[in-house]
Amino acid sequence: MKGPFNDEEFISEPIVPDSATFDTARMSIGEPGLPGKFTWHKNAYSIKRVLSAWHKTSPCTHSSGEMYVRRHYYKILTESGERMTLYFDRQPRRNEAKGPRWWLLSIEREVH
Repeated sequence: MKGPFNDEEFISEPIVPDSATFDTARMSIGEPGLPGKFTWHKNAYSIKRVLSAWHKTSPCTHSSGEMYVRRHYYKILTESGERMTLYFDRQPRRNEAKGPRWWLLSIEREVH
């Protein structure tokens, strides 16, 4: 990985995943299939490498005491050199039954 990178820029905007590139191995174990390619602001990006992955949990909203995974996060490096943090919402946002599930949380661009 090259460097240095600029400060992380907060984005929080939906991306359009290329459904033909979903990681089906992750899907087979109940995780979202990270897309290998996606579009953001009419620009296409390809994932070169996953740098880290984690998830966010929260309690059940019906007081059962169970914990549920709400979001899956992925810090990635793109083929074009950006470091991005993507996330997948397990549940659609209110009033958005078919709204976006994949989001770009932040981006770090290589300093030249």
